[in-house]
Amino acid sequence: MNFDRLLGQLGPADRIPPLEAWQPALSGDMDLCIAADGRWWHEGEPISRPKLVRLLATLLRRDPEGYCLVTPVERWRIQVEDLPLVIVEADLEGGDWWLTTQLGDRVRLDGEHPLRVTQTPQGEWVPEVPIRYGLSARLNRNVYYQLVEAATLRAHDKGSSELGVESAGRWHPVGRMDDDTSSSEAL
Repeated sequence: MNFDRLLGQLGPADRIPPLEAWQPALSGDMDLCIAADGRWWHEGEPISRPKLVRLLATLLRRDPEGYCLVTPVERWRIQVEDLPLVIVEADLEGGDWWLTTQLGDRVRLDGEHPLRVTQTPQGEWVPEVPIRYGLSARLNRNVYYQLVEAATLRAHDKGSSELGVESAGRWHPVGRMDDDTSSSEAL
């Protein structure tokens, strides 16, 4: 996959192409890794061109074989340390929370994009939200604290309490805490 040629052939880097329509065979593995903090690395070097990173992100989806960059004729598997996207901004608008990734994807916390607490490869419990094509985003620490500050506590089943926010008429957990406070998830 020639990145410069790709930049010239595809449309605007802010438009997501119809990845669901593209089903080429797996071309192999590419030496590209998305770090847990959202930085992109190619052949051991950081990709310093934001427009290129955004373009590549529009071609990214999660397939049964793993995370893949997809064009109409090629599909390359890449490595992702945790999740490929990071939520860097949260805005409360009209009673609903809107989240923005480091690459400009913007979603509303709702039934299609619910907040859930999952474990990172390092064993930490951190909220994530699905974005598109099997891709999810972790909350950056500042966004996490912003949501915790706005959150309310609810009694949960099995002797625990859950901290969360309301958005689009749904409850979105930010973390759980056992009533005996001996353990917690994402708190």
